[in-house]
Amino acid sequence: MGVGNDTDEGIRRRGCSCTKNDFLPEESFQSWGNYARALKATPARFKDRMLTRSLDATELHEVKARSQHEMKKTLSWWDLMWFGIGAVIGAGIFVLTGLEAQQHAGPAVVLSYVVSGVSAMLSVFCYTEFAVEIPVAGGSFAYLRVELGDFVAFIAAGNILLEYVIGGAAVARSWTSYFATLCNHKPEDFRIIAHNLSPDYSNLDPIAVVVISVICILAVLSTKGSSRFNYIASIIHVVVILFIIIAGLIKADTKNYTPFDPFGARGVFQASAVLFFAYVGFDAVSTMAEETKNPARDIPIGLVGSMLITTLAYCLLAITLCLMQPYQQIDKDAPFSVAFEAVGMNWAKYVVAAGALKGMTTVLLVSAVGQARYLTHIARTHMMPPWLAQVNGKTGTPVNATIVMLCATAVIAFFTDLGILSNLLSISTLFIFMLVAVALLVRRYYVTGVTTPANRNKLIACIVLILGSSIATSAYWGLSKHGWVGYTITVPIWLLATVALRVFVPHARDPKLWGVPLVPWLPSASIAINIFLLGSIDKASFARFGVWTGFLLLYYVFFGLHASYDTSKEMEEKRIQDPTPWKKMEEGAVPSAPDSSLVGVNVNNGAATYPST
Repeated sequence: MGVGNDTDEGIRRRGCSCTKNDFLPEESFQSWGNYARALKATPARFKDRMLTRSLDATELHEVKARSQHEMKKTLSWWDLMWFGIGAVIGAGIFVLTGLEAQQHAGPAVVLSYVVSGVSAMLSVFCYTEFAVEIPVAGGSFAYLRVELGDFVAFIAAGNILLEYVIGGAAVARSWTSYFATLCNHKPEDFRIIAHNLSPDYSNLDPIAVVVISVICILAVLSTKGSSRFNYIASIIHVVVILFIIIAGLIKADTKNYTPFDPFGARGVFQASAVLFFAYVGFDAVSTMAEETKNPARDIPIGLVGSMLITTLAYCLLAITLCLMQPYQQIDKDAPFSVAFEAVGMNWAKYVVAAGALKGMTTVLLVSAVGQARYLTHIARTHMMPPWLAQVNGKTGTPVNATIVMLCATAVIAFFTDLGILSNLLSISTLFIFMLVAVALLVRRYYVTGVTTPANRNKLIACIVLILGSSIATSAYWGLSKHGWVGYTITVPIWLLATVALRVFVPHARDPKLWGVPLVPWLPSASIAINIFLLGSIDKASFARFGVWTGFLLLYYVFFGLHASYDTSKEMEEKRIQDPTPWKKMEEGAVPSAPDSSLVGVNVNNGAATYPST
């Protein structure tokens, strides 16, 4: 039986079960014969999912309703701002600043933080308009489904989920290291050596697993409770940061700021690509839009406010560190602790360790809350098993998704060396942010039935030129160490493409509640800077990105595609049989010839219609 035929009571009875229909309830998986027919129809189904876009109302009502219970609307802009601070200010600033100052940027590491902060802020603006207009738990996955279709959304979301798991595991292992420092032990003292395993996976970290388990309990029990814990911990963290800045500047020596830029502009941008990791996390706040009391007011204030505070804190901390010590002497593992020791304030290293510990705890908590909501919304579309979409009626939280994601994080944190994890940097996140900016341009300039074919083609041409010139600029930066002629070609193309989009393509949609200013300039700049930073990331990260994306493609072709296709068609049939205030589920094209699974379906003018019964 397909999921579309289940009654509400049947769904509720299944809520606490673990049957096959909790994981593969779609028609394509009810028998081996059905599955074989589905695989045979893969090309037609893939075309349908590529060319079909979800609607705002579908994400806000139909898809959200598949979680059985509503998430509780308990968050205000104050909660979101502190969630944003808690999500971002963590291990990155305390671990990566010293490494990048010593090896790539010198005292100019503050400029690296400014570049990364500008990139993050542009992405924040793009996210904010979507979060206000489509306040659901899916974050970028839901936004991309609406504007770029199922397939692009799934590939993007799969990568950001991996980034959450890897980042959470790295932070959890760092938590153990700082805790050991606080207890006057070496970082490895609290880990177990398994001599029979590979050296990269032999330092077992049970403390990281315990920390993740506690975070899981907090995230499952209550979003508002998590917010209060985060709020208190973040206040303590801010106090520690203020102490580091004030005490550090008292011991400042301006001679340490000479030379300011020993590695040149290339070093600044190379460091900014790595330091972008320190800003990763704010996107988790957008997944809490579904639990926000007044999205139109709370989301812009919460997201933009937290990013401004974070960027200012990062720049002040970077300045303080480089004024305390010559950049050559900065310790790459514990930069602030060693800097205070170097100026005769040994006791201050305990304050720094405690602050770092608080920061990493809040990063883990907000990451746990955010990643579970991503997975919940993906499962609502049936691209992942719908069992993961269930929201607990008592707590109002996605319990199954939270536990599954944190179990994956705990397994990786238990076995994998921090050096392995730290090499998997920000490539997935930069890729997602670039796609969200593209989606915002599509949202503003293309609406089915409003935008003419000529204007649609102009929009496509402009976006292709913006993307192509940005990629060319990034490639030229990476390949030409001292050249400049290429920029005189690529940058004007980007500029002219953005001007053409502004002048020759009319707006098709204006934001209803809150809109990004300076469109198309701001999202176009976001695309350019994110792609530019992608060009500064190491080859190993691109290899990992390719391998994981390949795995996602295989999963999508054999499972996610057919599950989401069946679900979409079943819901569309229910819509025809039992009309509701929303006219349709999706818009776009479907296969030109029906596949064998479309029994009784007529294909007419590019849209599937089901005969009434």
